Amino acid sequence: MQNIKFYFVISCLILSLTDTKAQTLSLDAILTNIKTDNPQLKMYDTDIQSMDAAAKGAKSWMPPQVETGFYQTPYSTKMWKADGDFPGMGMYMVGITQMIPNASKLKADANLMNAMSSVEKENKNYTINQLKAWAKTNYYQWLVLNKKIKIADDNLLLLSYMIKSMEIRYQYNMDKLPTYYKAKSQYSASESMILMLENGISQKRIMLNTLMVRDKNTAFEISEAYEIKDFNLVLSDTTSLSKNRSDVHAIEKTMEINKHKIAVEKAKLVPEFGVKYDHMFAFGNQPQQFTLMGMITIPMPWSTKMNKANINSFKIKNESLNWQKQMILNEATGMISGMNTELVNLKKQYDIAQKSIIPALKRNFDTAILAWQNNTGDLFATLDAWEALNMAQIDALDKLQNILTTQVEIEKQLETK
Repeated sequence: MQNIKFYFVISCLILSLTDTKAQTLSLDAILTNIKTDNPQLKMYDTDIQSMDAAAKGAKSWMPPQVETGFYQTPYSTKMWKADGDFPGMGMYMVGITQMIPNASKLKADANLMNAMSSVEKENKNYTINQLKAWAKTNYYQWLVLNKKIKIADDNLLLLSYMIKSMEIRYQYNMDKLPTYYKAKSQYSASESMILMLENGISQKRIMLNTLMVRDKNTAFEISEAYEIKDFNLVLSDTTSLSKNRSDVHAIEKTMEINKHKIAVEKAKLVPEFGVKYDHMFAFGNQPQQFTLMGMITIPMPWSTKMNKANINSFKIKNESLNWQKQMILNEATGMISGMNTELVNLKKQYDIAQKSIIPALKRNFDTAILAWQNNTGDLFATLDAWEALNMAQIDALDKLQNILTTQVEIEKQLETK
């Protein structure tokens, strides 16, 4: 029995250690989690469901009106009863009235109610695009921070080797003490940089966990995959943008809703019909009686002023929305054009750094450290060569960060799916 308990405890410990291993998430997995679990998007879903549910009753009629009471009945109750040739007077009436709405009005109301959720659907797509851009920005910043930490770790190993070598060489008067302290200070600076970079990664992890609606301290890593894209400038024309951008679609849907509202107001100018039926229970010897009447509403000039004013108001609103749409498209094309120019220049600078500057500085450093190891070079020159190489590598990663950030902004403006 004790052996069983022992193995059970060991199994639980193994499982717990397995569970605590940080998972690695790709960018697509993060974006999928955000789209599935983010409460802001769930809010849009429930609003859309609410509007669609309300639209199911768009073609309902007005409720019937029921009335009951005495009709043409004398106050004297003695006169209610028949007396000889006197048949009695008074009646008790039950009546019902039902208005029959115009078919065009029902259709206009239904079209309006069915279109109401279309704007919220586009607003949801717009929010998805914003959340995706935010997640991509944090993801790529984390990715670049990982690369900087790798460089800093390599620097620590190199500086540690140099410091230990100097401690041995100093004993034989082969190195100078100031150089030793310079290397020590750079080692401490690299340690401080790693702490700062790790703090930045923690911030990015918290932000992505927040977007995915997970515990803010949930540990996970990201994959190192990324892609530098080329954007076709044809995509930045207003026609293509108007097909892709959700905020433009939301404006267009709002304009359609206003057109449906105009149709509803026009339908109110059409006559509506009704039916009224009353049955009278006569007192005394009087015969039972009924009334059956038809009714019609006749829109008159003094009763349609508000409807005509609303129609004119919705038309003016659509003009304003159309100008707003043109403004958004104009600003977006300008931003995309400017950012694409910046992206092209950044990629050229990054290529020059990767293909020319860093390799040249690497060869310079290799030559300097080889000369130092062979006692034919100065360690100060070696440290200067290392510092120049390190700064060039960090600068190249900063350019990569700017490339990825600009790329995300262009994708956000284009609203690529």
